[in-house]
Amino acid sequence: MNSIVAVVGRPNVGKSTLFNRMIKRREAIVDSVSGVTRDRHYGKSDWNGREFTLIDTGGYVVGSDDVFEKEIDKQVELAIDEADVIVFVVDVVTGITPMDEDVAKLLRRVNKPVVLCVNKVDSNKNRTDALEFYNLGLGDYYTISATSGGGTGELLDAIVEKLPEREIEEDDDLPKFAVVGRPNAGKSSFINALIGEDRNIVTDIAGTTRDSIDTRYTRFGFDFKLVDTAGIRRKAKVKEDLEFYSVMRSVRAIENADVCLIVLDASRGFEGQDQSIFWLAEKNRKGIVILVNKWDLVEKETNTMKEFEAKIRQEISPFVDVPIVFISVLNKQRIYKAIETAVEVYKCRSKKIKTRELNDIMLPIIAENPPPALKGKYVKIKFITQLPTPQPQFAFFCNLPQYVRDPYKRFLENKLRDHFDFKGVPISIYMRKK
Repeated sequence: MNSIVAVVGRPNVGKSTLFNRMIKRREAIVDSVSGVTRDRHYGKSDWNGREFTLIDTGGYVVGSDDVFEKEIDKQVELAIDEADVIVFVVDVVTGITPMDEDVAKLLRRVNKPVVLCVNKVDSNKNRTDALEFYNLGLGDYYTISATSGGGTGELLDAIVEKLPEREIEEDDDLPKFAVVGRPNAGKSSFINALIGEDRNIVTDIAGTTRDSIDTRYTRFGFDFKLVDTAGIRRKAKVKEDLEFYSVMRSVRAIENADVCLIVLDASRGFEGQDQSIFWLAEKNRKGIVILVNKWDLVEKETNTMKEFEAKIRQEISPFVDVPIVFISVLNKQRIYKAIETAVEVYKCRSKKIKTRELNDIMLPIIAENPPPALKGKYVKIKFITQLPTPQPQFAFFCNLPQYVRDPYKRFLENKLRDHFDFKGVPISIYMRKK
């Protein structure tokens, strides 16, 4: 599982510029999603062979500084709760401000690595001005120019050096199912109903990392790990920025999972945050099952379920081949059906198709429906193979891969889904030169 690096600081110090620089440099970008929640930024980066997840907490406040002062403490605390390393960005041009001191005061209290980053250092004179940031009490700092990239290599070296080593567990090859979703959707109740006991998942310990709780589930012939993110937050934090909190929790859980069980509240529908978590799982190429909880509270007519399902599929288009299970955790209705479906999706995600079978089925389809000609050039697909990756990825070898557009790739994906069961699993298609 990737470590999480949070970029914190007051507005206009260059956090987003630094974020963009870090995920794009040296082909480091693996995935970047802006607007995961509101204008949050989430991306993956690697440096010197270490991959990590980067979260930019910037851009939360559009209004005045007074509004920001009410929000800054909880934003930084949320980042502190979830991050393994915190990058605190300050601005050499404006120097130390009262808001910088507030953030520094919070960071000095916690036992987590903090990298102090002084931005907008474009000259030797600026470099001398940066000396005042020793007064923040956070030790040494790194001077950078996020715009030009100066100094970012040394900054990344420092970040990677502070990342925790990932421990390899003995049962690491077991399937991992993450239970994710917005707060109060019924995630903790779903976990408790499955394992048959109530678990204490609320902690009052401040400043500690709330790692996902993994539970091995071995009932009814199943054997997998449940990655539980449900409700792991202090009671005092319930009124805080829940959207940012739960997406940040979901990032860690999703990256550590094979299949994501996205729990949503039927009385609220498939809202923006549910969609954010869905696309987060899809971008990470994880198996997905959508669980519509609290279905017992919904007033039903003949087509209520069909209409509800149709609305969800409309929102997740074009990836509509996703199982949707309507459950009631309170009444234990269809909760085991949810687990059976997750196991099926895991098997689909792990499926390997023989090259001969793949070509025997797909090549005649392609011959009948070839890619559209572009600039008078005709694309001829000669050979197909499945790549040896944990999730389904296919290479189509052809003479002019650059002329194959996304609509035709979606056509190929749909044909693969028609003939091979990839329910709930994102498919990646690559065009390669023959």
